[in-house]
Amino acid sequence: MKILDWYILKRYLGTFFTMILMFIPIGIIVDLSEKIDNILEHKAPFGAVVSYYLDFTIYFANLLFPLFVFLSVIWFTSKLANKTEIIAFLSSGVSFWRFLRPYMIGAILICVGALAMGLFLAPKASQGFNEFKYTYLKKGKKVQETRNVYRQLNDSIFLYANDFKPLKKKATNFTLEYFDGNKLVTKISARTITFKDSIYELRDFVKRTVLENEDIIEKARKKDTVLPFNIDEFTPVTYVAETLNYVELNKFIEKESKRGSSDINRYKVVAYKRWSIPVSAFILTVIGVAVSSMKRRGGMGVNLAVGISLAFVFIFFDKVLGTMANQSDFPPLVAVWFPNVSFGILAIYLLYNAKR
Repeated sequence: MKILDWYILKRYLGTFFTMILMFIPIGIIVDLSEKIDNILEHKAPFGAVVSYYLDFTIYFANLLFPLFVFLSVIWFTSKLANKTEIIAFLSSGVSFWRFLRPYMIGAILICVGALAMGLFLAPKASQGFNEFKYTYLKKGKKVQETRNVYRQLNDSIFLYANDFKPLKKKATNFTLEYFDGNKLVTKISARTITFKDSIYELRDFVKRTVLENEDIIEKARKKDTVLPFNIDEFTPVTYVAETLNYVELNKFIEKESKRGSSDINRYKVVAYKRWSIPVSAFILTVIGVAVSSMKRRGGMGVNLAVGISLAFVFIFFDKVLGTMANQSDFPPLVAVWFPNVSFGILAIYLLYNAKR
């Protein structure tokens, strides 16, 4: 690797990690100032708080690293342009594409690391982050309840509940139906169902078995039994997809698709973003170089203003389309990849003009 490559690459990676080290502590302080009352009120253990902020660091670094990459590129490339170093590079016979090579190498290194973190490390951090939040920060709030739950466990078993409380592992107005083709074979209902020590406790239990000439009805005020599903699969909490690594997430999506889950688009958005976020960092690197490689009147401030404006437009499209996919029939693949495709086209246009 040539001296030029090392010169740019060291500044690229150095500025990127410096920005992370600067912004993450600020994020922790802001988050702690907002949540300190709830942490003290619910008496969260010190070790749990420390673990939460370690997970917080990984969770948000993975979420925001394309923005850090973008700002890093604009920052140090603008400094090179203001010192006329880029003009010196190009005047020495180095082509613009050759000048761009160390940026691409740096983007590939960061994106590969981010991809590995997003596929395997970030899900574990997300699990710890969300478990702490729902245990200590949102304790007892109605957000924990899911109403009117309907699930198809397989081709022949269906269940329904009026509402489900994941933390208490309890549901009300529960119904479980077994079918043979289109024919109802068995129906189990209960006023409440609670999962305790691998056993389901059913209150006001009623079991109806449908035969050819008569129905057999069994009743009990309380019934302890085993049922063919896990209570956590009854209706997964909204963040469940974020806590699974890539292999587990694909299996989970396949299973939820067969069950007809109403949240399947939400899970697909999470899966697609595992790949789209690293790619977006690569695209934003190209845009950052194209925007900031020219020396402008007004200096670095103009480049930063243009870059931050583009970054907010990108984030706006990403969030709006992601929300549309989560809450409607809008295709998740289009929602996740449209910002990358549109900004990829913009990157090519800006790069062509920067080269000229």
